[in-house]
Amino acid sequence: MVVSPDIPTDVLAELRTICLGLPEAYEEQAWAGTRWCIRKKNFAHVVRIEAGWPAAYARVAGTDGPATMLTFRASADELHALTHAGPDFVAPPWAPNIVGMLLGDSVDWDEVAELLTESYVILAPKKLVESIDRPTLP
Repeated sequence: MVVSPDIPTDVLAELRTICLGLPEAYEEQAWAGTRWCIRKKNFAHVVRIEAGWPAAYARVAGTDGPATMLTFRASADELHALTHAGPDFVAPPWAPNIVGMLLGDSVDWDEVAELLTESYVILAPKKLVESIDRPTLP
């Protein structure tokens, strides 16, 4: 059995604050890494890539690691913009509306909050979406 590398504790803490602040969101261990869901739908997933594992993430990221990748949902327009924004963003092939973001040393957590909130909005019931404050960047 392959053991999933640990996600850095500071990254997990930031992601927990963002994701668990959304109505009815919950956290669970994934086959690799940690994910956050709304009503059984995954809106955020963080994985640590080390020694080329998990292989699918390492291929998409273009690195054997160490690296930390966050995946989330995006609208078609946002998906196109993000995957052409630079090397920190990638388009994993396993779903048409998934974006991968490599979390480096200087993560803009306000940007991550905006992206994860929008990911949640794509999957959450309308009633829950209406109850949240959606962050916007200046």
